[in-house]
Parts: sequence; C-alpha cells; structure tokens
Amino acid sequence: MSFKRSRSIDSLYDEVVDYDLVLTTDAPLSHALNRRLDRPHLGRFAATPRMLASGEFDPQDDRTLFLRLINETDLSYKHAVYLLENILGCWEETGDLRAVLDYDRFDTEETRQAISVIESAESSHRDLAEYRIEDGTSVAVIGEKQFTALDKSVLPDSYDAIDPFADEEFDLPEFHAFDGPTAIVDAIVENVSPDTADDVAIIMDSGGEYPALVESAFEAAGIPFYGGPGFTDDETIRTYLRLLRTAHSDSRARVTDVRPILTHLGRPPSVVDDEKFLHELNHEELRPLQEFCRTIDDYTFGETVTTFEDWSGQTLDAFHEELRELGLHDDRVTSDSIDDLEFYLQSFDVPVDRDDSGVLLADATAAAYVDRPVVFYLGMDVDWTHRILDRPWIDADAKDEQYLRQFQILLQNGRDQYYLVQETSAGQPVTPCLYFHDLLDDDFETIGDLPHIPHTRLSNNGDAGFEKEDVDVAPSEIDVVSQSSLNTFINCPRDYYFDRIVDNPDRDYFQKGNLFHDYAEFYVNHSDVIEDADRSELVDLMLAEMRPYVPDVELEPLETEFEIGLDTIEQFVAADPPTDREYSHYERQEEDNFFADHFEKSIDSPITERWFENPNLGGKGKVDLIHAPETLLDYKSGGRKSASKVVSRSDIEEISDEPDFQALLYLAHHRQEHPDERLEFVFFHFLELVDDVVAGEPDLEDALVRVTYHPMPFGTFAGSREAFDALCDGVAESNDRRKTLERMGYDAYASFFERHDFPETDDTDELLATDFAARFTEYAKAEVGDYVYVEDGTESALKKLVRIRGRNYFEGEVDAFEDFLNAQIDRINQYRTSQFPVGEPNFDRVTHRDLIRTDD
Repeated sequence: MSFKRSRSIDSLYDEVVDYDLVLTTDAPLSHALNRRLDRPHLGRFAATPRMLASGEFDPQDDRTLFLRLINETDLSYKHAVYLLENILGCWEETGDLRAVLDYDRFDTEETRQAISVIESAESSHRDLAEYRIEDGTSVAVIGEKQFTALDKSVLPDSYDAIDPFADEEFDLPEFHAFDGPTAIVDAIVENVSPDTADDVAIIMDSGGEYPALVESAFEAAGIPFYGGPGFTDDETIRTYLRLLRTAHSDSRARVTDVRPILTHLGRPPSVVDDEKFLHELNHEELRPLQEFCRTIDDYTFGETVTTFEDWSGQTLDAFHEELRELGLHDDRVTSDSIDDLEFYLQSFDVPVDRDDSGVLLADATAAAYVDRPVVFYLGMDVDWTHRILDRPWIDADAKDEQYLRQFQILLQNGRDQYYLVQETSAGQPVTPCLYFHDLLDDDFETIGDLPHIPHTRLSNNGDAGFEKEDVDVAPSEIDVVSQSSLNTFINCPRDYYFDRIVDNPDRDYFQKGNLFHDYAEFYVNHSDVIEDADRSELVDLMLAEMRPYVPDVELEPLETEFEIGLDTIEQFVAADPPTDREYSHYERQEEDNFFADHFEKSIDSPITERWFENPNLGGKGKVDLIHAPETLLDYKSGGRKSASKVVSRSDIEEISDEPDFQALLYLAHHRQEHPDERLEFVFFHFLELVDDVVAGEPDLEDALVRVTYHPMPFGTFAGSREAFDALCDGVAESNDRRKTLERMGYDAYASFFERHDFPETDDTDELLATDFAARFTEYAKAEVGDYVYVEDGTESALKKLVRIRGRNYFEGEVDAFEDFLNAQIDRINQYRTSQFPVGEPNFDRVTHRDLIRTDD
C-alpha cells in the first residue's frame, strides 16, 4: 500500500533557504524552518500569513474577538461563538469581512452588530487583510492549495510555489494492533525515556481517550511532555468547576458527587458515606463545604475562587484574570453563568505558559507537520476525520481535498513512524480514518483489514507502576463462608475477591432493611416498650435515618412503608409468638440496635439475631429469629419469591444466574442441632402487604414463604402419609387425582412406593416417560379400576410430586450441599494462593463491575 510521498522538512528547507520570505499555512512547519535557519536574517524567514501580518508568534483571534463581543454586545456566549465562527470562516474563504451578509440566512441584525465589533477590533485577520509584502521580496509559498482566499490576499504578484510532495511513492508502514488503549500507552512508555523524550512526538485525537492516558503514564514514569493539557485540563480548574456545579445541585448532591473535590482538597470521605446526601451529613470536616453550597448564591465568582484557593492551598491568579476578561469576576454565581463559563472554557484555548521540552503531544487535526524524528500515531480511527461545516461559502469538495493533503503529509512525519491502533473497541471493529479510503486503492472496512502486526499486552519494564516488595508469608486459609459471600463467589470469584478488599457504600435499601430488622428484634425483646411508644414518633425517627439517602419526594411513600411494615411485623409476632429458649449452636454478637439505643434498653433474647460459625459445615451466618426449635425466620424488605424459586436458586447442579444459598446453608447448620427433624425456613416479606393494607384486604400468610427440610430422601417422602395427604388436599372431591388416591387408599399407595424407587429427575416430562410412571398407572388401575380418570389422576399425582420436590429440601440435597460447600472453600483457598478468576458471571449481579476486566 502506497501513496505520494511528502517532502521532509529538511528537503523543503534546502529548497527555500535562499528566499527572503517563506509562507505556509502550517504554523509548526514555519517554526521548524525558522529553527533550521543558520544565517543572519532581517525580519521573519518563515511564517503563516496571519503570523506575518500580525507579528504575533501564535495569533488567537477567536478568543480575543469573542471577549470583545460579549463585553460590547448583549449576545449570549453561544450566539457569539456561532456568529464569530460564521463571520471569520466566511472572511477566510472569501477574503471579504462582509461577505457573510450576501447570504440571506446570515444577514441579521446580530451579525451586523458582530461585524461592527470585529471590524473595529485589532486582530490578525484585519492585519492580514491590510498587509502588503514589500516590493522586491523573494517569496516562496509552500502548499499553495492549502491557502484560503484571505491567506492569498497577502501574496505578491510574483512568487515561487513549492510543492510539498515529491515524485516518488511512500510505502505505508504496517499498523501495530493492540488489545486496547492502555496496552498502546504501555507500549509507548516501554519505548520512550526522559533522555529520548525530545526526539518523540505523539499524534492523537485531542478529544479522545488517549491524551489523559498518555499524560498520566508519562507523569508516573517521569517522562517530560508538552503540547497536551491546556488551561481547562488543569485538575484544579476542573475541580473548581465541579465544586460550582455541586453547589448548584439543589441539595441533591451525594458524597460520591463531591468525592473528587474532597480528594483534591486532601479530605477524602469514607466510602461508606458515598450514597448519602452531602447536606444531610454531620461531619465536622464537611461543614465548610456544606455552608459554601448552602450560600453559593451570595458569592461572586472571584470570591468562590478565593475560597477555593484557601481550601486547596493553590494560587489561581491566571483564573482570576480570565474571569475579569469575561466580566464575571465580580458577578454573582448563577447556574446560567456557570454554564457560560464552562462553555467558554470548552470552546477556546486559554493561553498558558509551558515548557517546550519533552515528548510533543499533537492533535491529529491541528496541523500537518511535526518536527520530531520519531512519531507515534495513536488510534487513527474516524475521529481523525475533519468536520466540514455546512455553509454556503465553503466548497466542501475543495475543503475535503485540503484536509486529505494535510492528512497525507501528517502520516509521513519523522524518520520513523509507528501506527498504534486497536482492531476492536467495546467489542466492535474499529473503522479507520476515512481519508485512508481516498489514499489507498485497496478495499477495506476496518483497521483489521489493513496490514497489521498483532501485539499482546507488554509487560512493564520495571520503571513504571507500583513498587513491589516480596513478602515471605503463606496465605491464610478460611474454613467458613457466609451465604452472601458464597452467592457472590459462585457468580464471580473475582467479585468475591474485591468484596474482601474494597469498601462499599451504605445504600438506602440496606439502611431501610437494617431499621426494620432492628425494630423486629427490639419488638421481640421489648414489646411492652413499643406498645407504650408513640407510633408516629417511631416512624419519624426512621425517616430521619433515611434522609441522608433519599430525596424529599420519596419520604412520603417511605413513611407509608414504615407504618405498614411495623404493623405487619407486630401482627405476625403477636399472632404466632416465638418460643423463647436457649440454643447451643448459636451465640449473640454484640452489635448496635437503633431502637435499643434510642430507648436505652438491652437486647438479651436468645432467639433474635443469633450468630453461628460452623467450621465442620463450612458456613457462618446470622439468623434473624429462631421462631421455634424447628423454624428459622428471616426478615425481608424486598419482593416476595416463591418457595420453588428459593429452591431453584440454590441448585448446585444447574447454577442459577442469581444464586442464593441462604435457606439451604442455614438449614444445613440447624439440622446439626436438630437431626432427624422436619425443619422449616421462613422468609417474612413484611412489605409484601403494603398494597393489600391500602386496599383493606391483608393476609399475613401472603407475606410468608416457607421452605421445608424433610430428613429423608425424596423417594421415601414420596411414599409417606404426608405426601399422600398433600396430593389429596386443596382440591375438590371430584378431582381425578384425589378420587384416584382416596379410592386406592394410603396403604396401597405406600406399598407401591416401598417396592419402587422414585426416579432421580425433577423434570415432569422425563418422569412421565419412565417405566416407573407406567407401572404406577397400571398399579392404580389394578387397585381402583381401568377408568380414564385413574390414568389422568396418576399423571396429576406424579406432576404434583415433582412440584413438591421443587419447593422443598430433602436429605440428599442438603448432604450434597455440604459437600459442595466444602469444595467451594477449597477453591477459595486455592485461589488465595494464586488469583481469583472472573468466570462467566451474571454481570447484573456483580458489585465491582468497574474493577473486573474481561476479554471484551
């Protein structure tokens, strides 16, 4: 793949060195030619037309004229930028300041007003329109096709045009394809050092993801650079603007929103507070910020900057001056004025003093020439394509040709060129810059279609990254795991690992659930105190605890939930009081209880919030209420799930997308104290009845989900009296199943199951297709008679048995779970010596998604 070669800067210099004046539209090229001049020269040797006319090193008319417009007219910031872009753009393309008025759509009073200001203001555009080169000056013009009409107005009658392209071809180097932008930046850091930095340039899309990555990597590696971050890229300025936005957020700012601000100020808050509203927190170190946000309307911009300087310990003199230039310094801070300030900073490059040494960071669309021997090109995707405005004075085809020539030259800078790209991004093929299609004859659609060398991720050279110190300590092992940790580990081992080392914020649903749990525990311990208390005051106390988490608009429905939830808990406990007794396999962990603290009472009950840690089993956990010796109860503020859903989510053969082993783990522990007993685990969804209470039709049983453990294999249970009764109950006497079984009688039913093993399947169709099902039907016909209803009745009975199996636990399932649990603990301990894999998780259930890398 090849295209026309561009001439090097050295080659161009050799051709133009004897001229008095060299003109080009490319500012970096003019600077490069001037640096090569090795003889005395009066005046400028190489310059752009506007540099020549204005005498400025880097004329910036857009910003200075914008400041004149907003200070001398009533135009809004956005309208001023729009008019300025049109007027200057038309002036450049036509050579006439007032040409924009020739187009009816643009001939407005505001446009004429803006032209009047621009016409009277000093600018390099006006200087260029008035400038004339002295007679007798020998002039060379490099790349005349890149000149606009205004640029050409300065050209003398006689000059020499210098073609920036040579006669031979340039062979396109192979692309280097990496897995992602981080790998690309790592590759650059591997190949650049502080000693070689002055020989290197990096060309990339200034609005893309690469600049921040490159700058951060270079800072970490101690590699100097320039040309990248501007005034608005300064972290202090960005933090200041974020502070203003936060102050005007109408009290909706959460701690997570101000974390970058507080971190920048050296006051990082606790992660557990992230989801709380800033204005609701009672932390001494946050009070100055809270007061600032509360009184922001009383501040001028200048006062806010001064306050920020006091907090950060930094001086922002240049920013004070910029606010004065905008006329904002002494204005009150409003949401609209913040919008204007941010728009200005995003629209214009504010001049900053910077060193010009180190790696040069260049924008892919800013210029064609880079005067460095080694050039890295990053990305090279569609974002490298110039945007052409749809304006009547712009010849889109001619402008596109100009940009194509600029791109063609850009690709050939330096002695060595390295094209570093991604084949895919976010799982999709990357489309190369559109100009490649015009330069190359080959057919291609994606970067992967172009000649490339694939690269795996490079290892660090030891000079970058965190320092490491070998520690000769064997990893500790665990012998128990909680149900929540087990659920997380089964879904994603890597997520389980991050749960161990990363703090998570308190969330509103955690806080709400904790309040209900505390209330339920306190009510079981001190029902007399609750009966004497004012219910509305209790609800107000709970609402006060929730205010840091929920907006005011959600407090009213939350109040209803609290009122109904408390009543529901009280009704359940009163209707079925728990059995108060000691349990040797449980103990109490000393933890705070909100209501116990409020009423100054102790929690002494041996049946509430009971902790177990069972190394023999491999599990640990906390039981909300040991309701009876054979019954454990767990309070749930979330939505109700059926018993079959509870059982299916704890299946160890076919792992659920939403694994939940709580009931199974707790029953496995509890049966060690109550072996050979029928046990029950009850989920009490106390908010399930909110709508029913409002409608006036609550039924406590609708809030309960019961899962039973039967201390026998399912095959044994299926032939039991309990199973027989369950098959007959709940249907009419005329029901085929009930009629068949009652006429068969329990003894005959049990006799069949004693002589036949129930198949190991939980699939109805599979069961009905077995010899067991056929024999059961024939047996029933022999006992009852050869009737159609008998055949239907036996089929219905078998289906019912499968459903019973799917919503209960039996001895075999709990035995298998205990082996499964020990195997998972072995896996965890194995991973603790190496690393925790990602696996194939349900990412909807992953807590630390931002920390988990995948192949995508």
